[in-house]
Amino acid sequence: MGFESTGARFQPVSQAVYSSLSRVRTATVCIALWLFFALMLGACSEPPTLLEQIQSRNELVVITRNSPTTYYVGSTGPAGFEYALARRFAEQLGVELHIVVPPNFNDILPLVARGDAHLAAAGLTVTDKRRESVRFGPVYQEITPQLVYRRGSVRPKTFDDLEGRLEVVAGSSHEEHLESLRDEYPDLRWQENENMESEELLNLLWLKLIEYTIADSNELSINQRFYPELKPAFDISPPRPLAWAFARSDDDSLYNAAVDFFTVIREDGTLDQLIERYYGHITDFDYVGTRRYQAHIEQRLPPYLDVFKNAAELVGMDWRLIAAISYQESHWDKDAVSPTGVRGLMMLTQAAAKDLGIEDRLDPVQSILGGARYFERMRQKIPERIAEPDRTWLALAAYNVGYGHLEDARILTQKNGGNSDKWIDVKENLPLLSQKKWYKQTRYGYARGREPVRYVENIRSYYDILIWWYTERGIVEAEVPKPLQLDSPAL
Repeated sequence: MGFESTGARFQPVSQAVYSSLSRVRTATVCIALWLFFALMLGACSEPPTLLEQIQSRNELVVITRNSPTTYYVGSTGPAGFEYALARRFAEQLGVELHIVVPPNFNDILPLVARGDAHLAAAGLTVTDKRRESVRFGPVYQEITPQLVYRRGSVRPKTFDDLEGRLEVVAGSSHEEHLESLRDEYPDLRWQENENMESEELLNLLWLKLIEYTIADSNELSINQRFYPELKPAFDISPPRPLAWAFARSDDDSLYNAAVDFFTVIREDGTLDQLIERYYGHITDFDYVGTRRYQAHIEQRLPPYLDVFKNAAELVGMDWRLIAAISYQESHWDKDAVSPTGVRGLMMLTQAAAKDLGIEDRLDPVQSILGGARYFERMRQKIPERIAEPDRTWLALAAYNVGYGHLEDARILTQKNGGNSDKWIDVKENLPLLSQKKWYKQTRYGYARGREPVRYVENIRSYYDILIWWYTERGIVEAEVPKPLQLDSPAL
């Protein structure tokens, strides 16, 4: 999930959003006129600061771009890492957030530099050239730009090895970096694309319509799950910082508010929690496993689709989450039996099956419905104060390792200074259940604590891929509950 990325396709934004830019520009003109007449009349009061203007108009205008790492409109509404940051900043300021997505990436910095928007939150790499036109706020993440090629072709080791078409987003930091390499690689050639985002170029590469592109490491990690043949050839530079962009101005009010905002979310753990939410489950890419999973979506999943959907409707869940749990448990093999005796599509224990009234664990209908009901029981046990998606991730861990062991891990999390209501902290403490020093302090004792961590992260990826798979094919699941909301205000 953002995920999180949810894998949802991006919706185009109407040109009507530029009305907000006009309002920002009008406000700037009005302030200039106010200053002129104030000087003429010898007025002694100070003009309102930019932050005061934003608060009086109750609107923060933020420019961004469509990307799984920044902003997109999914089936639950707006989402994306940059969107989540911007929304929390607007909430801190006590104003409404208005998102603007210009037609081209090239438009973002000029619009901010002219003061036509209050800031740009678009996964922007900080570069010396960009500093000439805009002012960057605090660094909140680092990425590594990588040359990307397709599995099956020869991996280039340097730019001298390129044989084919290299295409990059026009106006991106990647284009700027390529320009700086001309002296070192005089034969280096590339094409600039003004009409596509990085994800679309990755898709062209996967379709073999181009040979190479350049993508940031976080974008590639997200998209490898959907286009598993994509591979990084080499890093084109060391890690580079990302930051929001502001207009260069003597008015520091909004800039200083952003500095305070990032200080707070860094110190209280909110920033780390958001990074984990969107990227925590995609760090280790498994090409063979991903290709096998996509093949099983086509070959093994269809006979059970209606069963998953019916079970989801009965318990009020998204069928794709139940299907993801089932795949992690059995790879959708109805006859699966583990060495420990758990069986069926949802790998129910004999005790759990008896408790749920399941007579035949190998029967697909009984197994799926039983597994869905069992998971919902785990979720209901999680304290109500815990918001999504942490509530679901913790319930998944309980489904795997047992609710008692999950509670032990949450207690250890508190002892170690973490937040027992946040998956990012609990998953750091679950592995302690396999160490005598720690499990002897718990009620339920030893457990293979690393297993539920892998279990949850795998299901998160399977879930993302299922959403992408069906959205990519234009299949709308309007009749079932919506996917998990990854941008819950209660982080």
